[in-house]
Amino acid sequence: MKSMRSCKHATELMSQQYDRSLKRPERFWLAAHLMLCYHCRRCHQQFSLLEQSCQARREQMEQSPKGKQDA
Repeated sequence: MKSMRSCKHATELMSQQYDRSLKRPERFWLAAHLMLCYHCRRCHQQFSLLEQSCQARREQMEQSPKGKQDA
């Protein structure tokens, strides 16, 4: 199914954007796909929430005194 391949490609790009800068055509394609696909929009939101949570935790750990890590 073409749609399934498009969604798979979209999720791959969503994941890759946290490791590297997407090229302009990739960003354009992903944005267009997200406008059309509800399920991928939801997935993108979940990726974003996960990234925000990880970033908040990293900042929290950087601010805590060394040698005293909270669980």
